[in-house]
Amino acid sequence: MSRTPGSAVVIGGGITGLATAALLAADGWSVDLLEQRDEVGGRAGSWEADGFRFDTGPSWYLMPEVFDHFFAMLGTSAAEQLDLVRLDPGYRVFFEGRDEHLDVAADREANVALFESVQPGAGAALSAYLDSARHVYDLAVQQFLYTGFESTASLLSANILRNGPRLSGLLTRSLESHVAARFDDPRLRQVLGYPAVFLGTSPERAPSMYHLMSWMDLADGVLYPRGGFTTLIAAIARVAEQHGVRIRTGCTVEEIRTRPAARGRAVAEGVSYVDPTGAWERLDADVVVGAADLHHLETRLLPRALQTYPEGWWKKRDPGPGAVLALLGVDGELPELAHHSLFFTSDWRANFDDIFGRTRRVPDPASIYVCRPSATDDTVAPPGKENLFVLIPVPADPEIGHGGRDGAGDPAVEKAVDAAIDQVATWAGVPDLASRVEVRRTIGPADFADDLGSWQGGALGPGHVLKQSAFFRAGNVSRKVDGLFYAGYATRPGIGLPMCLISAELVLKRLREDRSSGPSPEPRA
Repeated sequence: MSRTPGSAVVIGGGITGLATAALLAADGWSVDLLEQRDEVGGRAGSWEADGFRFDTGPSWYLMPEVFDHFFAMLGTSAAEQLDLVRLDPGYRVFFEGRDEHLDVAADREANVALFESVQPGAGAALSAYLDSARHVYDLAVQQFLYTGFESTASLLSANILRNGPRLSGLLTRSLESHVAARFDDPRLRQVLGYPAVFLGTSPERAPSMYHLMSWMDLADGVLYPRGGFTTLIAAIARVAEQHGVRIRTGCTVEEIRTRPAARGRAVAEGVSYVDPTGAWERLDADVVVGAADLHHLETRLLPRALQTYPEGWWKKRDPGPGAVLALLGVDGELPELAHHSLFFTSDWRANFDDIFGRTRRVPDPASIYVCRPSATDDTVAPPGKENLFVLIPVPADPEIGHGGRDGAGDPAVEKAVDAAIDQVATWAGVPDLASRVEVRRTIGPADFADDLGSWQGGALGPGHVLKQSAFFRAGNVSRKVDGLFYAGYATRPGIGLPMCLISAELVLKRLREDRSSGPSPEPRA
């Protein structure tokens, strides 16, 4: 029996909170969403200055079928809500010490040809690799991603049992070794290994099951919503409000209110929060959904006795990477860069050890990512100018510091950005890049901690190492408080915009007591 729809309050107005609120409202719940900042979006934020508009977070649109399914659950479609563009090349890769870059194309056949041109025999190897990636990807969607693992049925299906030995091997071998066994050229190994960064870890630490990620960018293609990812947030907020969600910004939740129940448990009754005027308010609800940072929700909003994931649990977890970001408005055009460009250092292992190893530091040089949305979108920069978003992976450590405007951030943050600008200038052949920067804002791990409540200042969320993947990841329901649910990047199924949408659906499935392993049935049009 599913829970009869009543009232629900959602904590957090990032993509997960908005998506959860929308799905619950469409299912008949009366929903209030509380967001502490003045605007919704969370990590998927937006910033404007001098005619430039920057996305401040996610910039890759992958797994389009997840977005399609989510919008279909709300009676609309991604095509109706967004103006999607397929990128070709999907991205460009620069390599330390090499003059030539590689352009990863928008389709599988072209990428098979690309691999063959780099290493004889690698084309056929990539084709087999992508066949395997597609098989594991489909298995993940149907059996793992859309389940909260509240029953063993999803793990005992005929499909899982049939693929058991293969899955066991993929879980116990690293992505790095899986790739190295099939490709010799270090450039191709890096192209196939870098998706581990999307998962908040390194190729050496990610299970080889995650080679499924390569299906997304090398075969399925990379899309971009024209207008930027702020249009995705606006679309979800718009559809949520159309279904009756009441979005309240500037409201900081201070407590998840509960009443005692039997055997040391409790029942969620609502929240206490501070409204935009500074007044304390109470909001009663039958269900509370925490869609903000899970560490903050558990350790700050609940007493110790009611925490499913207390501080001691977090001390044994990997926070994933931090990031230093740079939002740069540049005078003149930059055809040397694609919409997405990756810059890979030759000593990759040392680079990742700097971020995830025992002795952590800001890598120098660093393997960095640069997004140039103005290559595709004329709304994000004035005519004749370019918009650059630079991401430098660093350890998840707020002590690295805050960012600021025009070089006013903390020294370690500004030093990392200066080095990244010089790196792009040298590797991509834009020697005057630094002198052409006319808008500069930096963001450091301390900003992630202060502005988003991010645990240890992490940029993505707990990394997808084996002990933090699938059923080992934090669950979507409190084990101590009835009526308290969790959604977001720290919970199942994990990191990334598509995973956040699926996490929202897992809350809906919990409330419906739907233990099926695949996506929920879509309503008739």
